[in-house]
Amino acid sequence: MVGPIPSAGMTVTTDPDTPPKQRGAWPSGVGGLDPRPTPIRLTNLWRWAQLTWRAERRYYGQLGRPVRLTSRRLSRSVSPSLDRPLFLLGAARSGTTFLGDCVGRIPEISYHHEPPATKAAGRYVYDRLWGFRRSRWFYRSVYGWLMRAELDGGMRFCEKTPTNSLLVPFLDRAFPEAQFIHIVRDGRDVSVSHLQKPWLLAASRGLALREPGGYLLGPYASWWVEDGREREFETTSDIHRMIWAWRRYVEAGLRDGPALGSQRYLEIRYEDLVADPRRHGERMLDFMGIMRPASRSAFLAALERADPGSVGGWRRELSASDLAIIEADSGELLRRLGYTDQGVP
Repeated sequence: MVGPIPSAGMTVTTDPDTPPKQRGAWPSGVGGLDPRPTPIRLTNLWRWAQLTWRAERRYYGQLGRPVRLTSRRLSRSVSPSLDRPLFLLGAARSGTTFLGDCVGRIPEISYHHEPPATKAAGRYVYDRLWGFRRSRWFYRSVYGWLMRAELDGGMRFCEKTPTNSLLVPFLDRAFPEAQFIHIVRDGRDVSVSHLQKPWLLAASRGLALREPGGYLLGPYASWWVEDGREREFETTSDIHRMIWAWRRYVEAGLRDGPALGSQRYLEIRYEDLVADPRRHGERMLDFMGIMRPASRSAFLAALERADPGSVGGWRRELSASDLAIIEADSGELLRRLGYTDQGVP
């Protein structure tokens, strides 16, 4: 069964279920480990519910939001509205967690950090292992459950899961009034930051640890890796895997987001947010339709915590060979976004 989530955001699993083969030729792993993701089945839904609730309590509790129980709040939580959710998009290590924490300070919004159940469901949606109706039902059921559990039925639902960047067409169809904020960061800084985490590192192979979405930590090809390139992904260098992940997420967001129109999609540069949090914070607040002065002030105050030292670290950390690998994989996208060798745009 899926055990408690360690502080690093990983789960140790001894799940006896055999995951279904989904994409590519999965390797046998190390020491008998099966790198295929933990499946979602009727027989283990309670495990996903348990894992999701533990993650919910840990992250939601960190927001320190006061709970004022009123009859109106209780009644609206019986059947919470999901008509106009807000999705925060972006590659992992692009500032999505920071932005989500800031949005979570807005009293009108019920913010949820990477619900494991829907995070795991992303692969079923992307690979069309589930039909639209089943996928829509699953996502709306999980989101509605979280809103009821937090007694947030009168608020606006918001969540942050980086892999949602690859699911915008589905989310648009399932939630036609949804809004999307896409935060984009220099892929070189993202790669440096990503290297500090165990998620895709070759050194994590054989650790028997799984991230909340059910994937074994290590250099294993996830569902977002291009078909036919799984072996390449698993045998390449760590730095290549990191920039590869950045490119896949950002390309998808830039491809599918703008087509929604300016009322539903907003792109924010992480570097701009750090340099001028008030200006770009005001843009996001106007986009979200947050007008109460106290709510705007709470969000802007949270944004002020952005760390200027998080910009441009790649110059100190990446070698010439690292930069050559990044250029070969994502140089065109970096230039398209204005991230040149001279720094941020």
